[in-house]
Amino acid sequence: MTTMSPRRVKLTVYVLLLVYILNFLDRQIVGILAQSISKDLHLTDTQIGLMTGLAFALFYTSLGIPIARLADRPGTSRVKVIAVCLTAWSAMTALCGAAGSFAQLFFARVGVGIGEAGGTPPAHSLIAELSPPEKRASALSLYQLGPPLGGLIAMVMGGYLADTIGWRWAFVVVGAPGVLLALVVFLFLRDPRSERPVPEAAKAAQTTFVEAFAHIWSSRANRLILASVAFAATANYGMLIWGPIFLQRSFGISASQTGLWFGLANGIGSALGVWYGGQLGDRMRARGKQHLMTAPALSLALSCPLLVAGLLVPDWHIAVLLFFPAIGLLWLHVGPTYSAVQGLVPSSSRATASASILLMQNLFGLGLGSPLIGKLSDHFKPDVGADSVRCVLAVLVGVVTLAAAVLQWRSRKYLPVELDRAG
Repeated sequence: MTTMSPRRVKLTVYVLLLVYILNFLDRQIVGILAQSISKDLHLTDTQIGLMTGLAFALFYTSLGIPIARLADRPGTSRVKVIAVCLTAWSAMTALCGAAGSFAQLFFARVGVGIGEAGGTPPAHSLIAELSPPEKRASALSLYQLGPPLGGLIAMVMGGYLADTIGWRWAFVVVGAPGVLLALVVFLFLRDPRSERPVPEAAKAAQTTFVEAFAHIWSSRANRLILASVAFAATANYGMLIWGPIFLQRSFGISASQTGLWFGLANGIGSALGVWYGGQLGDRMRARGKQHLMTAPALSLALSCPLLVAGLLVPDWHIAVLLFFPAIGLLWLHVGPTYSAVQGLVPSSSRATASASILLMQNLFGLGLGSPLIGKLSDHFKPDVGADSVRCVLAVLVGVVTLAAAVLQWRSRKYLPVELDRAG
């Protein structure tokens, strides 16, 4: 238990939310800038997929686990880990603006992924320690507003900056504030764990990397939830990265128009979904621990037809209107999912558990999903032209959202016993 005052706890969560907003802003602005970058650097859709997905996800996922293990180590200041990583990814985001070729931009995005690998796992571990189990989904859903809000700012600001000062300066503008926020994190946030003496017994009891992962994967509920996360993330990142490209190509609207209207639909829809999902998850859990995943499973199933319809309608205004509720339903699972996984492991493995979710989200959803969409788009472009992205997205998003819904529904069978066993 923490000795921090409730006011200090709230301050910590809100500052971490700001960090996560910048995390996702720096990560996702490349989506709205991709069309401008493609024209300037003469990129294929396959290269866009590699640049937006694999370049970031490869090192984000591979380094996320060892950084999470560092954050789980007794005596390590999770606050300092976050501050250092925030500085690194912000600087690399700004450096993306200097890229003169696909290779240079690819490696700059690799640098962003390396920095961002250390942002979320220690933050999840810290918030889980500061929050009682019955309110954990709500607390984590507040932090998880970072992706919707960061994505909204990325779309709206990125589209405007692309049409006014160009994609290069857009990277600089969004990267610079992170360095200042890192200083705030370092100076004003505290990690209660690092302020307590670390008993020798706690050091000896620290689980190894293999033991932590064995514990995570020994849970049947965890395995089903993590698999569902991979499918849901493929739909999430598919819409985040390729949704704006679809609107610009299939309907010929500008980057600023796309950023504004898709950004509002995606940003507000996902923010409402994340926030309400956390509240609903805590309320449903009170009726029975298996119900923590009931609403997420149903919401994913309902999002499927709305997303597919939005991708197939002939008018972009109607498409955006359909995307708004669809994306909200798609993101509703986030708070309950993180709460369930954090509750299925001991406190000494919470950052590692968070990193395992991020691994599934980013390795499969972003690292493999985005390049796959680009590759398929290039393959079908000779036949369907500018609508190649539309066709690929409609099929892929429909399949993966239904798969995620089925897996989350099945996880309900194992949650009551395994949550009780974890404590």
